[in-house]
Amino acid sequence: MNKALQSQKGQSATVDWRKKMSNNVAYGLLVYTALQIFVTMHEIQGESASILPVFVLVMLVAAIIPLFRHFERRWEHLTDDQAHNPAYSVAFRRDQIKVWALAAVLPFLITGGFKAFTALS
Repeated sequence: MNKALQSQKGQSATVDWRKKMSNNVAYGLLVYTALQIFVTMHEIQGESASILPVFVLVMLVAAIIPLFRHFERRWEHLTDDQAHNPAYSVAFRRDQIKVWALAAVLPFLITGGFKAFTALS
């Protein structure tokens, strides 16, 4: 039991919140991009032979980077002591949930918004 407690204590001391958030942002961007490509290409499949939908897709991916970068930037400026402080776990989890919620939901909201806009036009 003592070994387990000591190894758990050692693991919590080695957590670097900056690196963990950077990894979450990077993977979140990959998921967002993959979902955006899948959802958008599914909607425009066979509708147009134009390069415009692909250009719009690139713009949608490029436009989201500053939003994701905002989360990473908040954690970059931590000192070494702060970056390893377990007290930041709640704030980290909150930002992590926001990153993954945006990555998972935003592609569907954007595509749904465009679909609704074109239906109204």
